[in-house]
Amino acid sequence: MDKLTLEERIIDVLKTVYDPEMPVDIYNLGLIYRIDLADDGLLEVDMTLTAPNCPAADFIVEDVRQKLGGIEGIKEARVNLVFEPEWDKDMMSDEAKLDLGFM
Repeated sequence: MDKLTLEERIIDVLKTVYDPEMPVDIYNLGLIYRIDLADDGLLEVDMTLTAPNCPAADFIVEDVRQKLGGIEGIKEARVNLVFEPEWDKDMMSDEAKLDLGFM
């Protein structure tokens, strides 16, 4: 699988992960800040949460790690939880804003 196809697959998989309190996936919520895929199959993802004290944080991060690690061509998936910049609703896709009634 070429790198571009693999990167598209990564995004597709991220769109299957949901914050249990929101009916929108984490990718469209704007919680994914960085996706870095090395040529050797090491994947690093920086993500945040809608709130630093999110009770589902461990569940969400582990769900991301497991799903990304299961993609063919990914040797290891590292998920880094970051809080800068602080997330706000302007980071959501237009689709997410529409789904949540912000548009």
